[in-house]
Amino acid sequence: MNIGVVTFPGSNCDHDCQYVLADVLGQTVQMAWHKETSLNGLDAIILPGGFSYGDYLRTGAIARFSPVMGAVKEFASAGGLVLGICNGFQILLEAGLLPGAMLRNRSLSFICKDVYVRVENAATAFTGRCEPAQVLKIPIAHADGNYYTDDVTLSQLKATAQVVFRYCTPDGEVTPEANPNGSLDNIAGIVNVKGNVLGMMPHPERCVEDMLGNDAGRLIFMSMLDVLKKASQNIKMVSTI
Repeated sequence: MNIGVVTFPGSNCDHDCQYVLADVLGQTVQMAWHKETSLNGLDAIILPGGFSYGDYLRTGAIARFSPVMGAVKEFASAGGLVLGICNGFQILLEAGLLPGAMLRNRSLSFICKDVYVRVENAATAFTGRCEPAQVLKIPIAHADGNYYTDDVTLSQLKATAQVVFRYCTPDGEVTPEANPNGSLDNIAGIVNVKGNVLGMMPHPERCVEDMLGNDAGRLIFMSMLDVLKKASQNIKMVSTI
């Protein structure tokens, strides 16, 4: 598969994603600079973590105007898989590809630690290798991870199973104490209605190898690859008919 990793001025997790995809999972990776206007030939796109444009104004508020985001929107509209991690999630919200907004952490402090999230929807293109209600330990590193939306939108997210991850205890209980940033309804990640765009605050690219003591994030990337490979096989079957 050919996966695109977008780099904005201030991105700092782009090469982490490149390493995971290329060196650990053996995929082809194309680094896409923020001024790119075409993402043709890619099978999936990742918007990595970092501090795009220094996080001036609001996190992701400037990055949404980058030329590459027009191409990302076209790619997503056509059904392509898009994963936004941390700052990437914030950019997806600002660009309107996902509903809601990010506020400052409840503590008003930058938080960097391992957290636990419960898989609320194991039937997405990003969680196919997970079990329903499976608990994953994944690190976070953000100052603006307090997800917020209005009551109507929250009800819609719940009704359509768009809440993919919730912060929880190691035993899988969704409690206020397990919520590191004050995020509404303990939300750690959501998907769009079509199910091809996921935004998540935890960093799966930082936990994909056993040598690090935790490879829970590997499930996210492997789930994506499963979907992409299946789609590629279907296309090949159709072309031979």
